[in-house]
This record gives sequence, structure tokens and C-alpha cells, in this order.
Amino acid sequence: MTRDWYAWHEDYDDPESALTRRLREVRRWVREALDQAPPGPLRAVSLCAGQGRDLVPVLAAHPRRDDVTARLVELDPRNAEIARTAVDAAGLTGVEVVVGDAARTDLYADLAPADLVLVCGVFGNISDADIRTTVRHCAALCATGGTVLWTRHRNSPDLVPTIAEWYAEEGFTPVAVSTPADGVGVGVHRFTGTPRPLERGARMFAFVG
Repeated sequence: MTRDWYAWHEDYDDPESALTRRLREVRRWVREALDQAPPGPLRAVSLCAGQGRDLVPVLAAHPRRDDVTARLVELDPRNAEIARTAVDAAGLTGVEVVVGDAARTDLYADLAPADLVLVCGVFGNISDADIRTTVRHCAALCATGGTVLWTRHRNSPDLVPTIAEWYAEEGFTPVAVSTPADGVGVGVHRFTGTPRPLERGARMFAFVG
């Protein structure tokens, strides 16, 4: 893709932008997932993590912060460096930032199935077929009782209801799915099935222009 994903983050500087509103909603549900997680060690993975804004600030202030082992995967090294700086500043010793292709399943093999899986900023940039494939892989990435958070714009054609159906087909129960009136698509699903083995060497998606 030719989009500059570093410059893309500039919309966060506008408190009324759709991106900022989406961020507030995602953070709220990350916090909720951590609040409701069972005692003991927790695992989290974030696909296309950008600058880590979805997870790092919430985790830094949360009582469960030291229970969490997390991996944030981001292809743009500039964004990854900002995320890594935020992790270090917060003293989150269990959080790792990896520069790499978040579509590769091998990058999550040692943490899957995880208690929290973030697929934010992905579904609006890949084909419908790849969204379906990624949802299927979420049933391997996510532990039983774990939470998947995902985002997708509500522009026409609005695929959010269909994505929610695909998650249901894979054994996920909806916790919350934003309405079109919200203007941003945020989905929260809890996995009630049994994780399937993670397919090694697979690519879940490819970004499209």
C-alpha cells in the first residue's frame, strides 16, 4: 500500500475525529475485558498495532497490568518505535513490540490462544474474503472465554453486521456491536468455543489500496 500509516495517526490529534471516537470506544472495551478477566496470567495480542494507542495507555493504568504478557505487531518501524517508547515509559515489562507483518500467524504462535485479541484498523483495509479468513483464524488466536475487539467503518456497504455473523459462526458470542448511529464500527466478541490449532505459516490477510 502507498498510504503513510505514520501520518494516518495525525487524526488522533483531533478530539472529534472518527478515529479518536473509535479509540475511546476501543479503550473502554479493553478496560472492560481486563476488569472481567479471571485471576492469573493473561495474554494479549494486537494485530497492526500502530503506535499502541489501543492497548498501552489502558494497560499502563490498569490493576492487572503486571499480569499481562502482550505482543503488539506493527509493520511500520516509525509507529512501532513510538509504541515501544510508550511501553518503556509505562514500565510494562511484559509487553513486546514487534516490527513485522501482522498477517503472519507465526508471529502469535507462542501466545495463542490469548485472552485478548485486538484486530483494530484492519477490516477496513482488506478484502471481504480476507476478513472472513481472519475471523476464522481468531478462533485459534483467542482462548475460550477470551475477548476479540475489532473495528470496521460504517460506510456503505456496511459490512459490520456480516462480520458479527461470521464471528458467531466461529463460536463467538457478541458482547457489543456499535450501531450505524455511532458513526464508527466497534465489535466486541467473547469466544465460547474450543480454540482450534493455530495454522503455522499462514497469511491471514493482505492490505489493499
